[in-house]
Amino acid sequence: MQKPHRSYSGKDTRTRINHAIRASELRVIGPDGENIGTLSLTAALKEAEKRKLDLIEISPNAKPPVAKITDFGQYRYETKRKASEAKAKAHVTETKSVQVKIGTGEHDQQLKAKRIAEWLEEGHRVKVDLFLWGRYKYMEASFLKERLDRFLKIIPAEYKLADPMKKSPKGWTATIERLPGAKKQKAVVVIEEEVVKKKKKVKPDEKAENKSKKKSLDDLLETGMV
Repeated sequence: MQKPHRSYSGKDTRTRINHAIRASELRVIGPDGENIGTLSLTAALKEAEKRKLDLIEISPNAKPPVAKITDFGQYRYETKRKASEAKAKAHVTETKSVQVKIGTGEHDQQLKAKRIAEWLEEGHRVKVDLFLWGRYKYMEASFLKERLDRFLKIIPAEYKLADPMKKSPKGWTATIERLPGAKKQKAVVVIEEEVVKKKKKVKPDEKAENKSKKKSLDDLLETGMV
């Protein structure tokens, strides 16, 4: 039984098939990619009928237009599959946001810095905000910029300023992006390994010393050190 010819054009792909093709002459490709040659539309349709397949115009803007003899259902499936794969590979760049404060603890700073490095590695920009409240809003600009810059320097990645450091409604802000070709660094990983080592069992006399060191660090944070 001869396969009936469809004469519609799919709205989703705007691809003309069979009798919907308008060109009077076509360069025709066979089902296995072989070059059949340049044929009139009538001859190309007969060739497709003989093979019980469809004639699909795949390059309408070529001179002459290119058509392929194949099954339209299979062709549409392959076209959609390729489009989905291309979409999955396409990377959408976003601008991520991170907020730090005067007095943010060292551990929290390292976690935020690590997250920023991961975003930079993925190709995103990152907007870093130094959030100010109360009396901190009235501190000298040079002091606040230095505090923001100090945080930026601990980010374990190579980056550049995409938007210069400036005052913002929340405090001070800077936007950074990864340098092209920059290699991923491992500074944060090293720091975390050191933290794990310090969590090992210590002697009783060392506990008192560590407690004293912790108190000193707390005193520094109270004085406004980032």
